[in-house]
Amino acid sequence: MTYSLHPGAEQDIADALDFYAEQAGLQVAQRFLDEFERVAKLLVMHPGLGTPATKGRRVFPLRVFPYSVVYRSLEPGIRIIVVRHQHRKPSFGGARQ
Repeated sequence: MTYSLHPGAEQDIADALDFYAEQAGLQVAQRFLDEFERVAKLLVMHPGLGTPATKGRRVFPLRVFPYSVVYRSLEPGIRIIVVRHQHRKPSFGGARQ
């Protein structure tokens, strides 16, 4: 099983990496990316871990960083739809498929 990223989720990750690189340095940005990848792999192995949400989606938080991964289970793996800062409105990225 694998995961795929919605183009909006790719942009969410890029924005977070830019923020952490500018505000806290490259090491913190790399730790964010490592944590995202750890969560993505965990969700591929156990797609039912996240909290159920609307439209067949599930939400799972990152550790240390205030972000959550919004995803859907698909036949070959999972589709990561949104990587949302936890202080954003829950509807952020809601129109993404």
